[in-house]
Amino acid sequence: MLHRTDVSHIPPPADLLPSAGGRTLVSVIGAPIDAISWDETCAVITGWVDRRESRYVCICNVHSVITAQQDPDFHDVIQQADMATPDGAPVAWMMRRLGYRDQMRINGPDLMFRYCAQAARRDERVFLYGNTPETLETLQKRLHKAFPTLQIAGCYSPPFRALTPEEDAEIVQRINASGAGTVWVSLGCPKQERWMAAHRGRINAVMVGVGAAFDYHAGTLQRAPVWMQRHGLEWLHRFWSEPRRLGRRYLVTNTRFMLQVVKQLLSR
Repeated sequence: MLHRTDVSHIPPPADLLPSAGGRTLVSVIGAPIDAISWDETCAVITGWVDRRESRYVCICNVHSVITAQQDPDFHDVIQQADMATPDGAPVAWMMRRLGYRDQMRINGPDLMFRYCAQAARRDERVFLYGNTPETLETLQKRLHKAFPTLQIAGCYSPPFRALTPEEDAEIVQRINASGAGTVWVSLGCPKQERWMAAHRGRINAVMVGVGAAFDYHAGTLQRAPVWMQRHGLEWLHRFWSEPRRLGRRYLVTNTRFMLQVVKQLLSR
């Protein structure tokens, strides 16, 4: 049985949400985020895989929590997730401000890399869903180079449209037949979270939405230097890399996030 960090000394309960299944959930401007360590994250996912449970994990950054605040349906997707980790440095920072002083970022690229290393040791199969055929091809080569014994059970690049019911049923059957324990999903937020929620109970594996992790590990996007990651500046590197696509999003969402953070902290 997993034992989560003892938080009995923390005052809140204003920001501490009702727990479920041994989880410690913290409200970050209304979004329920797990207070969880790296070891716990991997151990919980491994347990689900061993029991062949259909679960989904949301990796939540600023964009995720702001979208959850503005879109009730997406809020439900995050709330009903089996795990929601603090991806963005500002989200983890807010949790530390709320009393969870040891909370680290549990981000998609690092989680995927750590778990693939573990899966290779465990002879566990993984499935890659999303992104482009070219990225998937390069990603598989790089993962096999990093982890020669990793079993990639399959991959699928969906079209830029909704799948027909027949197409969807076919890919669900393909994933289940592959024997994959985890399905790593790269569709971007909020599409990947909605997709995972819609397929829980149908896909017999743990689905983890990791966004741009496929691009980072395939080398199609350059990740921020380690010093920027450690200082919570990875978002700034992404902005420099893709200013046209991310400029407005970061300007609007980061501003809204900080305003809501101040409001939440002042209301405690």
